[in-house]
Amino acid sequence: MKSRRHGKILELIKKYDIETQEELSERLLAEGYPVTQATVSRDIRQLHLTKVSKGDGRQKYVSLAKSNSEMTEKYTRVFREGFLSMETAQNILVVKTVSGMAMAVAAALDHMDCHEIVGSIAGDDTIMCAVRSVEEAKALMGRLQKMIDLKE
Repeated sequence: MKSRRHGKILELIKKYDIETQEELSERLLAEGYPVTQATVSRDIRQLHLTKVSKGDGRQKYVSLAKSNSEMTEKYTRVFREGFLSMETAQNILVVKTVSGMAMAVAAALDHMDCHEIVGSIAGDDTIMCAVRSVEEAKALMGRLQKMIDLKE
């Protein structure tokens, strides 16, 4: 029942500009899904729905979870395909890539959950990432290595 309701919610927010939980509850009821406000609130949280501006000062619910998940997978694939090696120099993480792939791999790192990176510079086959600390550079290197190891 919950998965069908979640599917219906995603369908409704694509079809209509739903602005409030109350409006979502009413549309669900009209579709044969009697729900409480607490259920709708929980569904919104579980589906990772968020509100975005419609441009006229009003907002509507949208789902970013699937697109974020798909994009994370794409960025991970770009990172894995372009990656050759990495090492640290104090708090600098140096990533070697396939020739011509440094910019793409750096962009992938920018969009992955690498909160340790303050900024990065990419050339043709090398990326230099400024990391907040030596400890975080080592931790990041370990996390990225695990991601690479999953490929093999």
